[in-house]
Amino acid sequence: MVKSREWSRKTREEVITLHRKGNGYKKIAKLLNIPRETIGSIIRKFKAKGTVETLPGRGRKKMLTSTAVRYPKCRVEKSPRVTAEELRKDLSDVGTEVSAQTIRRTLRNEGLHARTPKRTPLLSPKNKKSRLQYAKSHVDKPQKFWDSVLWTDETKLELFGPMDQRYVWRRKNKAYEEKNTLPIVKHGGGSIMLWGCFASAGTGKLQRVQCTMNSLQYQEILDDNVMQSVTNLRLELPCTCRSKTAPKHD
Repeated sequence: MVKSREWSRKTREEVITLHRKGNGYKKIAKLLNIPRETIGSIIRKFKAKGTVETLPGRGRKKMLTSTAVRYPKCRVEKSPRVTAEELRKDLSDVGTEVSAQTIRRTLRNEGLHARTPKRTPLLSPKNKKSRLQYAKSHVDKPQKFWDSVLWTDETKLELFGPMDQRYVWRRKNKAYEEKNTLPIVKHGGGSIMLWGCFASAGTGKLQRVQCTMNSLQYQEILDDNVMQSVTNLRLELPCTCRSKTAPKHD
């Protein structure tokens, strides 16, 4: 069914004004370029309700009651990866028949949107504790301190990683809450190992690691790249070189 046009309040008032002056439906329709049937509808409403305002209660009624809305809202708050189709089936089991699209629209109205989860490293409780302690001990460091820090690390890039796409329901600015992220581990079909560094001034040198890195190779990479990166980034000396804790870094 095609949605009918909603005429402005000013136009509807003009219809009533012309009608009160004794003009007929046909003449008003011609003057305002509005269908005659619409003129009749506006005038009949005015005679019945005494107003040309849009009255409350128009439009399609909500498919979900306020009680039913709470279920999908609470469910996605606890389990962001649940799908709209799964929620639809759950509601259907208790006698509420709605479409998955209605559930998506309802969640959006509640401020919850389907987003691709941010990929974050899979951290152990020990790593989380260590990183939190570091952050707390350095949170008050001035910008000058960070301008002299060079961060280094190596990573494996998957050439053909998993292609599965899944969304999470989350609120704005909640992308990095743990339940809304997708922990990743370094595995898959085909990969390359890279060493790189960065500072507040930008990125430094990038080097490919040709084989399994050991302590000796790690030291050679540092000798070949760190000072050159410090020079290129114009870091103030003495500077600090920071890397994650790993046996080969000792």
